Amino acid sequence: MRTQRIPPWLILLTGDILMMAVVTFAGFATHDRRDAVSRMATTFFPLLAAWLMVAPWLGQFRGNESRLLPALLRTTLAAFIAAPMAALLRGLWLNSPILPIFVLVLAATSALGLGLWRAAWYLWRHRQPREAAHG
Repeated sequence: MRTQRIPPWLILLTGDILMMAVVTFAGFATHDRRDAVSRMATTFFPLLAAWLMVAPWLGQFRGNESRLLPALLRTTLAAFIAAPMAALLRGLWLNSPILPIFVLVLAATSALGLGLWRAAWYLWRHRQPREAAHG
């Protein structure tokens, strides 16, 4: 039976989407909002749209990182570029002002969440087979 490999870009994109959902939900949960799940869309979709505009330009979906630190720096840079774009889209959607502290918190939490996910991805991709590690 032949198995088909999932392309790395699809795994990266799926993990990014899941991590953005976690970051967005955590943000609303910290504000003790009862409507966190229903209001999540107002941050999640703008963040996803901004990420999809920025991430490809910074090589976030290639999946061929050779060193962890430069890969994490690119992810952090992409998150800090995407956050103001996401805040602008969110502000337009809600017809509300864009608070600079919101942009900073969104950038920092997105960079942290995506960085953790991308570090896990990198370590999984570059793991050594058990036989080679003990040989």
